[in-house]
Amino acid sequence: MSAVEPVDSQAGAQQELPFAMVYGQAVMEMPLDLYIPPDALEVFLEAFEGPLDLLLYLIRKQNINILDIPVAEITRQYMGYVELMQSVRLELAAEYLVMAAMLAEIKSRMLLPRAESIEAEEDDPRAELIRRLQEYERFKAAAEGIDGLSRVGRDVVVPKLDAPEARARKLVPDVSLEELLMSMAEVLRRGDMFESHQVSREALSTRERMSDVLERLKGGGFVPFVELFTAEEGRLGVVVTFMAILELVKESLVELVQNEAFAPIHVRARAE
Repeated sequence: MSAVEPVDSQAGAQQELPFAMVYGQAVMEMPLDLYIPPDALEVFLEAFEGPLDLLLYLIRKQNINILDIPVAEITRQYMGYVELMQSVRLELAAEYLVMAAMLAEIKSRMLLPRAESIEAEEDDPRAELIRRLQEYERFKAAAEGIDGLSRVGRDVVVPKLDAPEARARKLVPDVSLEELLMSMAEVLRRGDMFESHQVSREALSTRERMSDVLERLKGGGFVPFVELFTAEEGRLGVVVTFMAILELVKESLVELVQNEAFAPIHVRARAE
């Protein structure tokens, strides 16, 4: 008999998977103090979006004509569902209790005896409820139809393709010789507008002009004011002479005399 080699049991054993991952750490065993709240997992076999949805479900389930609702039977079934909701979670039954009160009112009005004359005048107590159910059914059917349409991203994928890179070709303009000559003339005209001229003027000194005026008034007599100006000197000479006379008056070296208004003005040197 040949000897049989031992087999490593650890190598053949399947690696144990972690129970859970908490903050990146593997948990291999369930904690003994783990608390799972009662509402951690809920399974809804039938889901209703509101009291009208529940009423419509009960009516369609039994093939009842919506225009002739047996209020007593529907109310009984409706209250059974409300009691079930109250036992599971009370806050979900608030809006359903309002509808339960409305069904109870309709049921009581239908059970009370009424005279034939009054019954002919009054409307069916179920009329308002029937109207609301029919309106809700229309909107629900429209919502289901819209939900059945294809949606972009869920049923329809819009393909995207990047546009090829467009390269624009620059066309060389066709310029005639006349346009070129006109542009050159315009450049020359603009250049002439920016030419600068430096004009040098002969400097006139106010102090020298004051000495000239005093030299002309040496005789002590009156000299007409206009004779102190020289027209050949231009505007600058007139201004300098006028400033010189004002400075002489300010320093009390000359005096101005006028016999009457608008009469000629005369100038003479003051006596020392």
